[in-house]
Amino acid sequence: MTQVNLKKLRADINRRKLLNHGFALLGIVIIMIAILVLLSLTIQMAVEGAERISPDFFTSFPSRKPEKAGIYSAWIGTSLVMFVTAMAAVPLGVAAGIYLEEYAKKNWLADLIEINVTNLAGVPSIVYGLLALGLFIYRFHLGQSILTAGLTLALLILPVVIVTTREAIRAVPNSLREAAYALGASKWQTVWDHILPYSFGSILTGIIIGLSRAVGQTAPLITIGALAFIAFLPEPPISGDFPFISFAWINSPFTVMPIQMFNWVSRPQAAFAINAAAAGTVLVVMTLGMNAIAIWLRYQLRKNIKW
Repeated sequence: MTQVNLKKLRADINRRKLLNHGFALLGIVIIMIAILVLLSLTIQMAVEGAERISPDFFTSFPSRKPEKAGIYSAWIGTSLVMFVTAMAAVPLGVAAGIYLEEYAKKNWLADLIEINVTNLAGVPSIVYGLLALGLFIYRFHLGQSILTAGLTLALLILPVVIVTTREAIRAVPNSLREAAYALGASKWQTVWDHILPYSFGSILTGIIIGLSRAVGQTAPLITIGALAFIAFLPEPPISGDFPFISFAWINSPFTVMPIQMFNWVSRPQAAFAINAAAAGTVLVVMTLGMNAIAIWLRYQLRKNIKW
């Protein structure tokens, strides 16, 4: 290689390094701007709603008087709907991810399923609301209930859980599987005793991300007829009579915090906007709390694993 060509090569390498550094710097600037904008909006919302956040705000039902309105039925409804969502989406999504990654044959059908699952993760939430309206309400006659809402949001986050489960399992080294097979472990023993413990932290992160997306959804719940004004609570899941567990709450009408916020911001009185800001702050804290729990659990799980 001649001296001239060597100089050109070095100049090209230096130019590419400069472009790489410039692109990295641009990415950091964009991320910082997005974080600052989001943080400023969140702080502004928290400052506006801080005066309404009190114990009475959590224990009062919605009211036509803004100073007496609260989120009692809304946060109870959100908790029950998210419980049904988790019970429906997590086992099914994790099981589907395990099957597709460990058991399904690598053929055109598996590729088709993978493409469809990935595409479903980007479908607008209103489409799931229309699907639930036709399937759960008109077809299965489940009514405008907590069960319908939970199943609707479970369909919404199911692709996210499946994709994250597959990615978490795929990240486990093949040497771990080969070592288990060499010691005589069956397929299921390898998955249950070795693959899942190592990948559960990442799977849990995907589950929390999916639930965090579901907790703020409004469009699919409005589509299935969620009510904005509910001045009563569903029957408690635990009763004083045998068998001490009641499932009547599943068929109860409901409201959730995003819908309550939507109802408040659509009113002309400025005091209701303050109530909406307070409810939004509570919802953000709930979401951050879910993510904090996921991070803590992932840390605890990974701390005891040795690669």
